[in-house]
Amino acid sequence: MERGGCIYIMTNKHKTVFYVGVTSDLLSRIIEHKTHLYPTSFTSKYNLEFCVYFEFLPTIEDAIGREKQIKTYRREKKIALIESINPL
Repeated sequence: MERGGCIYIMTNKHKTVFYVGVTSDLLSRIIEHKTHLYPTSFTSKYNLEFCVYFEFLPTIEDAIGREKQIKTYRREKKIALIESINPL
């Protein structure tokens, strides 16, 4: 059985920076971000500790495709996507 994937968007407390990522284990990945497991990573550098959006997809390949799509969005479109399920 193929394992699904998840895309997510993280931000900082001022909501000035967005990070789009993909994972097969959302909870573990968010914990890694919040605890700064990788201190030199983008999310650690900009203190991105808040998951403001996520989507589960049937396969990790689908999730990677969706991540690439969302990464092309301008800031305004990312905010609209986030606000469709989670008002900032």
